[in-house]
Amino acid sequence: MAAFLLKSFLLGLGTFLFSGALRAPAAAGAGTAFILENNCPYTVWPGALSGNGAVLLGNGSFELPPNATSSFSGPPGWSGRFWARTSCLFDSSANGSCATGDCGGALRCSIGGAPPVSLAEFTLGGGDGAKDFYDVSLVDGYNVGIGVRPSGAAVGGSCRYAGCVADVNARCPAELRVASESGETMACRSAVICRHLPSPSPSSSSFPDRIRGFARLALHHSPSSSPSSIPRRLSFSSLPRPATAIRSQFSVLCRE
Repeated sequence: MAAFLLKSFLLGLGTFLFSGALRAPAAAGAGTAFILENNCPYTVWPGALSGNGAVLLGNGSFELPPNATSSFSGPPGWSGRFWARTSCLFDSSANGSCATGDCGGALRCSIGGAPPVSLAEFTLGGGDGAKDFYDVSLVDGYNVGIGVRPSGAAVGGSCRYAGCVADVNARCPAELRVASESGETMACRSAVICRHLPSPSPSSSSFPDRIRGFARLALHHSPSSSPSSIPRRLSFSSLPRPATAIRSQFSVLCRE
């Protein structure tokens, strides 16, 4: 049966990679498939949460070992978010906890991931010619790198890549660090939501210089949109950079 790549998304977190792609007949109302791929050397538990009462993708979460992939389809009009949970332990009743991104101690998420956590957010178009919107957000902090890469046979328009390619944990100020018992930095709090930091604007002189940059990083969204007829691919990945200062790079990538 003939099929074509209608939409695709590649999502990557930390060394964890989320990817997505859909192959389907040219039928009206076809959905968008997300393919999640874990390129980390450790297991992650991707979290998924619907934001508009829509179907819960991927049953809310699941275990994804290193180099493994998983895929599921999002219906037209779906909106929600994805994130990666790390260092999780669950019992036979699917109860437990995760070191980062925990969602109430449950294996399958019915609430969002606990900050600090990197997010990829989506709203899929609900009709012919409708646009899909997606962004990468560090407003809730950072636990692993995250990126969204649309791909496929585009029909006009542009497909934009959004992602944080910096190793934020490696450059996180001490005031914002979330450390493991061994002292390893597991996540970096957002300066704009941390209760123990000054509450003025990140540009305020009362904000320490080393934190002000992270506040700007946390406030930075990379929203993109394109007609729903354009295939997309989303990926989550964190790429360490031997830079002397933290940087978040959101580059543009278009594929024919």
